[in-house]
Amino acid sequence: MKPIDLAGFEQKFAANADPWSTFTNRDEAHKRGAILHGLGAGPTGRVLELAAGNGSNSVALARRALRFDATEGTQSGVDLVRRAVGDDRHVRVRRLVLPGRFPAAVYDAAVVAEVLYYLSPRALRHVARDIAVALRRGGRLILAHHRVDYPDFVQHAAQIHARFLADTGVAWRAAGDVRTGRWRVQSYVRC
Repeated sequence: MKPIDLAGFEQKFAANADPWSTFTNRDEAHKRGAILHGLGAGPTGRVLELAAGNGSNSVALARRALRFDATEGTQSGVDLVRRAVGDDRHVRVRRLVLPGRFPAAVYDAAVVAEVLYYLSPRALRHVARDIAVALRRGGRLILAHHRVDYPDFVQHAAQIHARFLADTGVAWRAAGDVRTGRWRVQSYVRC
């Protein structure tokens, strides 16, 4: 199997609004809880979510943010995220192919879930540097990814968080770590 690209994700979301059962799966709900825990006590000012997929995390994140920017690389995904979060004035949903320009210049928190291993090493470095610039000092970074490889990944899952953090070029303080045999959610504070 070759790595999945944006066209492959577009096809998945066009064919099925929840191809991985992220809205209904108990393990996904557990992971979502870990992501929210990593965000810290709310509400949080401006929050960025990269690669929002179908919006299954976006709904909960939007409730915890004063301003929420959800981004997704596929148009089908953007439509699903908009449907999931509804018509709320404090929420913006934008199409963003990574790497690319974030909707705002500065964020208090960023959530990067289930996307890093789909990026080339070069694209990962670019996104990492962009996060370092956009996340204010004292801001939270939440990384949530599988710990096992799947055949459609571009990069291996092992140490993907460590590679991303190193590529940011800034210092981080660990703020939380929740893991199962399948996934890991880590939160960091930008120094």
